[in-house]
Amino acid sequence: MKKIEVTIQSNKISMVSDALNEIVGGFTILEGKGRGSGKRQSIGSSRGTNTITAEYNKVAIVSMIVDDSIVEKVSKVIEEVVFTGVSGDGIIVVSNIESVLNIGTKKKNSEAL
Repeated sequence: MKKIEVTIQSNKISMVSDALNEIVGGFTILEGKGRGSGKRQSIGSSRGTNTITAEYNKVAIVSMIVDDSIVEKVSKVIEEVVFTGVSGDGIIVVSNIESVLNIGTKKKNSEAL
């Protein structure tokens, strides 16, 4: 089993959610602020012509645990949906999971997904 965590621009949440609904059993979305290699968002101007640049961008972290057999498929779908070719599109991190327990059903590991 693998944990996939994807950090994306928050305006891409619905596109990623729609793409994942057909592939994975469930996922979690957390919204927050981030600062990476991408250009920070402009948030308008204050008196005069100066543009104010946000200190952080609005981002979302999409997190899920999946069977090893669909890691590549999930990663590819997310990449295709989010890709614009501009720095700041996001990042996909995949890590190993040793065990999973669904508390409500008492199912473990792959059965818990």
